[in-house]
Amino acid sequence: MSSYHASIMATSGTGGQTYDLMYYLKGAAAGGICCSITHGALTPVDVVKTRVQLDPVKYNGGLVGGFRQIVAEEGAMALTTGLGATAAGYFVQGWFKFGGVEFFKINAVNAMGEEAAWNNKTAIYLGSAAAAETIADIFLCPLEAVRIRSVSDPEFCDGLADGFVKMFKAEGVGGFYAGLLPILAKQVPYTMAKFSVQGAAADAIYGSMGKTPDELSSGTNVGISLASGVVAGVASAIISHPADTLLSKVNKAGAGGEGSMMTRLMRIAGETGFVNLCTVGLLP
Repeated sequence: MSSYHASIMATSGTGGQTYDLMYYLKGAAAGGICCSITHGALTPVDVVKTRVQLDPVKYNGGLVGGFRQIVAEEGAMALTTGLGATAAGYFVQGWFKFGGVEFFKINAVNAMGEEAAWNNKTAIYLGSAAAAETIADIFLCPLEAVRIRSVSDPEFCDGLADGFVKMFKAEGVGGFYAGLLPILAKQVPYTMAKFSVQGAAADAIYGSMGKTPDELSSGTNVGISLASGVVAGVASAIISHPADTLLSKVNKAGAGGEGSMMTRLMRIAGETGFVNLCTVGLLP
């Protein structure tokens, strides 16, 4: 268990760390702030990706071509469409995701014991990530619905608050959760893959060095976290992309026609095709 800390946090008796309410609040706040900043900063890329997913015939010039086309037709500010919903939504999502993962992970270790937890570390990663992300997505879904609607229809609203009011008046509470199944299908596997792949990648890096995190400098540990995070991010994006495409399409006004959520999703999936679900908008 030389790389124990590289992949899963030890119990509260290890290293003098106390896993109290303040620990979880700090983890949740850090996750919320970082997710809000990173997703907010990538809003222009997300605008292009969403447009490509919704209308691949029109936006067929790739990432750079999509940027140029949107700026030429609508102005540079169009690339910031949905920024408020993105920043707010992913702050909430990051809060529950990272705080929740720590809560479920540490309590699983405490319940199982350190040795059993080490032997089942991948299952703990996957279970903690799935539980935390499911809770987070219930709060994220309404904000993501407003974001996608505003990106697909720039005239829809004048901001986050206006978008909420208009969507509620037009579709009721159900309109905010039309994309709940696709967002769960997107985000839950994404988060499960992210935490499990990052843990495995970090273990592999530490193992190749023959070191534990305690034997390395903080800068080296940060570098290993970043490197393993990149690997995990790429794997997670590929796994979650088909559901991401469905999420973008189902939140477009009128998408999938009439009927239940599942009927609309099946209709959209059939019209789009499996290959397009997996590939359209993946590079952006």
